[in-house]
Amino acid sequence: MDERIALLADVHSNLEAFEACLAHARERGATQYAILGDIVGYGADPAAVVDRVIALRAAGAVVVKGNHDEAVAGSTSYFADAARDAIDWTRGRLDAGQRAFLDALPLFEQRGAAFFVHASAHTPQKWPYIDGSEAARRCFEAAPHATWTFAGHTHTARLYAHLGAGRPSTFTPVAGSVIPVGRHRRWLGVVGSTGQARDGNPSAAYAMFDAKAETLVFHRIAYDHERTAAKIRAAGLPAVLAWRIETGA
Repeated sequence: MDERIALLADVHSNLEAFEACLAHARERGATQYAILGDIVGYGADPAAVVDRVIALRAAGAVVVKGNHDEAVAGSTSYFADAARDAIDWTRGRLDAGQRAFLDALPLFEQRGAAFFVHASAHTPQKWPYIDGSEAARRCFEAAPHATWTFAGHTHTARLYAHLGAGRPSTFTPVAGSVIPVGRHRRWLGVVGSTGQARDGNPSAAYAMFDAKAETLVFHRIAYDHERTAAKIRAAGLPAVLAWRIETGA
């Protein structure tokens, strides 16, 4: 594997954030992309975002299913009200081909020493959150042949290092810093959310993995989030979803 892979998770139908991150990645030499689930949900541009992901997959990108993607063809009974309302609205904005694309996505994919998943390698169909070192340990144990595992789902960025016995070490990455992730140990990168940040910063998030150099860089990208929020309100989606975009809360 000799690629620079842009890792994007939780796009959530946010076209402005998605395009801003893709443009930033292209400028920095991305040769491939991995879309780590939750392509839809929350935002006002599901069809446009799905079409862009379909094109990326046709060009060789990794694309895995998230719980919001699954819910388009399944149940939303476990979702909070705003999320359920957004999925119900999203269903009516996707055509049969777009819905079939989401439904057919795999829960995970492994390419060489890299493992890609939305939630966790541990019971991925149950959508557990990697929200600490114990959850990270379970993920590492479920993907024993992966040197690098990449996930989303939590909407915040973290990096975990598997140091042997015991719980993994946990790091909060600094945006723009080049982090060595050599194959002398195993790594789990939770890349943050492209389309709905939840750490108090409304900027979009993605990460760039350089497989040849064995480095990982987490990025935050400013975009026109006010436009995104206005489109959510204009679509009649729950107001809290626009507020999240504006505040990163």
